Amino acid sequence: MPAPIDFYFDFASPYGYLASTRIDDLAARYGRTVEWRPILLGPAFSRSGARPLMTQPVRGDYARRDLPRFARFLGVPFAFPPIMPIATLAAARAVYWLRDGDPALAHRLAKALFHAHFGEGRDIQQPGQVAEVAALLGIDGEALRAGIGLRAVKDRLRAETEQSLARGVFGAPFLFVDEEPFWGADRLDQVEAWLARGGF
Repeated sequence: MPAPIDFYFDFASPYGYLASTRIDDLAARYGRTVEWRPILLGPAFSRSGARPLMTQPVRGDYARRDLPRFARFLGVPFAFPPIMPIATLAAARAVYWLRDGDPALAHRLAKALFHAHFGEGRDIQQPGQVAEVAALLGIDGEALRAGIGLRAVKDRLRAETEQSLARGVFGAPFLFVDEEPFWGADRLDQVEAWLARGGF
């Protein structure tokens, strides 16, 4: 079996959301699976000197126009949430809390959280807000709240974030196809060409 595509993202990334609406179907067309890896972009920004997109003058203004246009181009829903960017500890930890026991449900939760935040414009910053989204998938909210507070879950998110830095991740979305790095939702066409041709 070919190696999975590693998909690094932060739930605060609107371009990560847009990539998330395409990556699974794209990969499946070439017999690949996708490892969804939520991380925290703060450490990457600290290392690179970058700032969250929406806080940047000029670039942030452009993104406010580009994001809904990009979503219309893809035919997916998009709504600006009330707060951008948000802290995504609770959302990312919730995915890792589920992942070892039920990776398919963890995947569904990641997609649902992205959709809630940028497809519906909901705030998913607090554990209770994450639990509300999880409840729609039949996930027990109290168990989730307890789970994201576990030391092992916190350590897992920290380790995934540190691993992403070691691999050179500096933004989101960031993908690896057989160790070839691609940054940005606008690189998915290149990802598809790479998979189709076996590189270029």
